[in-house]
Amino acid sequence: MAYIQFFDTTLRDGEQTPGVNFNQQEKIQIARQLETYGIDVIEAGFPIASDGDFHSVKEIASIIKNATVCGLARAVERDIDRAYEALRGAASSQVHVFLATSDVHMKHKLNMSRPQVLASIKHHVAHARKLFPIVQFSPEDATRTDPAFLVEAVQTAIDAGATVINIPDTVGFTNPTEFGALFRYLRENIPRFDEVIFSTHCHDDLGMSVANALAAIENGARRVEGTINGIGERAGNTALEEVAVALHIRNDYYKSESGIILNQTKKTSDLISRLSGMPVPRNKAIIGGNAYAHESGIHQDGVLKEPTTYEIITPALVGVEKNSLPLGKLSGRHAFVTRMEELGYTMTDDEKNDAFKRFKHLADVKKDVTEDDLHALILGQTSEKADDYELNHLQVQYVTGGVQGAIVRIHTEDGSVLEDAATGAGSIEAIYNTINRLMEQDVELTDYRIQAITAGHDAQAEVHVIVKDKDGATYHGIGIDNDVLTASAKSYLHASAKANEAKQQTNEEVPVK
Repeated sequence: MAYIQFFDTTLRDGEQTPGVNFNQQEKIQIARQLETYGIDVIEAGFPIASDGDFHSVKEIASIIKNATVCGLARAVERDIDRAYEALRGAASSQVHVFLATSDVHMKHKLNMSRPQVLASIKHHVAHARKLFPIVQFSPEDATRTDPAFLVEAVQTAIDAGATVINIPDTVGFTNPTEFGALFRYLRENIPRFDEVIFSTHCHDDLGMSVANALAAIENGARRVEGTINGIGERAGNTALEEVAVALHIRNDYYKSESGIILNQTKKTSDLISRLSGMPVPRNKAIIGGNAYAHESGIHQDGVLKEPTTYEIITPALVGVEKNSLPLGKLSGRHAFVTRMEELGYTMTDDEKNDAFKRFKHLADVKKDVTEDDLHALILGQTSEKADDYELNHLQVQYVTGGVQGAIVRIHTEDGSVLEDAATGAGSIEAIYNTINRLMEQDVELTDYRIQAITAGHDAQAEVHVIVKDKDGATYHGIGIDNDVLTASAKSYLHASAKANEAKQQTNEEVPVK
């Protein structure tokens, strides 16, 4: 059995999804869950990109103990040095250095010749190896690179000290047949192929990223890179949960295993979906809402007689199950805390007290508190705690066919109280106009989505919004409450807090892979 390493870049490439912007607390929550999921390497960010990214990578590096924490770096010494500063406290660390090798990138983006690119690879990989025991090199746009030159670039990186070689399909250009052939070509022409780990990083522009990753594994790749739910640039990345389950279900064919804890799949997917604001399509493989649903009468009859007639994956394998927990308004703190620990949440005493208060409030207004409600409760607590602003009071005046009014009171982290009122054509517009006045901001609402967390008239509302500032930057916000208007206000305040924080930071503009 070959062991396949799983390299997750949800916090780096995944965050490059338009409209996705995780704050530090959300990144830590995601990193902890990725560790629980069994991910081997967590690419925590791009340390040189901003102070915020640097501190997030540094904090994650100090917390994660059972996975390697990685930082991205261009083939630039200060990028590599900055990554080292962020990762020096990690139990296990590596750096991921990249430089484009395709003719189109070298000519139009880098303005470098082939000899110059090879010299840069040699110098910067050697520099990185002085600081890190594990150095990964990526020839960006490898699948559009001349194969002979790709061999030169990879061999140069290995000779300079690279221990992992990643072959990225940066623009989702290749197909399984070609990608498998490329790995065979590399294996035949690189004498030290088996002395290092070859990896694959595929994008989904043509809908073949998972198939391409599996083709690479068939032909010698021992690491697969991707994201949870396949989020990322443009059409996204390889969906790691699909590769993990494919290797398990078709173990007879791939003869490979991984460290992924499969029954954590649904929980991990749900967390990323909620924090990113990107819902999982119902027909999505492995974790979609319809993945284990059977509509056809013939299918239903077969499944009732023998599940394996139409189910190659049992729902329990990936942690999909219906849960209605016996927790309600009469439940005590001990029962609540125990159940949250069973769900995998580690909280401080203050966080436990806060969560229990929220639970009791929820139980007073909702008859059945489900597992989904509890996950949402922690998500709402995390997103609100991460902000410098807390919604304290909301009052809405509604008049049929007239102008609506809203009064909003906000508490700030420094103890100040902000209160104002505004009007709008509808209740939501009135609330958002008021928050704009309080935050003294000029942003545009570009997306508003609401969904019920569970079924029933007393379901909690989960609201996602995206706002855009005058510079075109977008910020995602989430709000959860049993009242739709309150959830809407919380989500807009969450996004506004991110926009306000961004205004106070000066980010260094850098190109990203």
